[in-house]
Amino acid sequence: MSDDTPDEAVIRESTGHAESGAPTAGWATGDRFSSEEVFQRIVASADEEVSTGTRELLFSGLAAGFAIVLTFLAHAVVSAAFPNNALVGSLLYPIGFMYIILGRYQLYTENTLPPVALLLTRLASLPLVARVWTVVLVGNVLGAALGAFVLANTHVLSPAAMAAGVEFTKSGLDTAWWDVFYKALFAGWLVAGVVWLDHAVRDSVTRLLLIYVVFYTISVTELYHVVTSAADALFYVFVGEGALLAVAYEFWLPVLLGNTIGGVVLVALVNYGQAERQRFPEIRELSTREWLFSWRGGRERAPIDVEDTGSEGS
Repeated sequence: MSDDTPDEAVIRESTGHAESGAPTAGWATGDRFSSEEVFQRIVASADEEVSTGTRELLFSGLAAGFAIVLTFLAHAVVSAAFPNNALVGSLLYPIGFMYIILGRYQLYTENTLPPVALLLTRLASLPLVARVWTVVLVGNVLGAALGAFVLANTHVLSPAAMAAGVEFTKSGLDTAWWDVFYKALFAGWLVAGVVWLDHAVRDSVTRLLLIYVVFYTISVTELYHVVTSAADALFYVFVGEGALLAVAYEFWLPVLLGNTIGGVVLVALVNYGQAERQRFPEIRELSTREWLFSWRGGRERAPIDVEDTGSEGS
């Protein structure tokens, strides 16, 4: 039984830390985190991501890409039902992102913040972060391609919904390259902001509301998200409306660049600058050579001894 007084117990709880070293509650106010504390939580989360094996990252990215097809499907169906009302047509757009973020799948745009935070604090190398980005993006696109192919070659969607799905990419192709880029820039800012705020909240209801509001905003303001746009573009190609390379360059490439720069520059760098960036003492900072050229990053975890674990529980 603890000998702490009630006040001491409250202080102890408000200054608690997870096993990773990240705070589980705010120091000044238990239910609110400072910018530095949010940054520490993001670094701890990123440490777990960069330590994940390639196969696990790929399949998690694949699941996220396939979940995005739910967003494409719902957006197409509702847009077909209300073709002249974007406010209503976007109501179910966030559904795929709810699955992804609450389910802890790997989404490329979410990874423009946490691994970069680890990179900026010299706790992960550039090649290691590039590996996470590449594997997750490939998984996302493959998952989106699989779902888009099924929708394009079956009767899941009505003819009106098929036409609405085609219109998503057609409107992007009718938009100037740099305009698509800047629209994607703001979308990348919003998505990376979701990651920052997600690490600042402490309950699932707030997370759900946050995800819904931000991704609904992306849709209703006609901004572009790279994985959703991949599903849009691949559906467009699979139904025979355009050539893959032309659609990729004219529509998907500016979205990819805009989301990446929006997430890295407008959120990761800015929030890195405002945090005091206290390091976890058990993680050694990388030298310049390691930071640029090695595959090092994160804390080194000791393997779990199954026999010892079993004997302790017996």
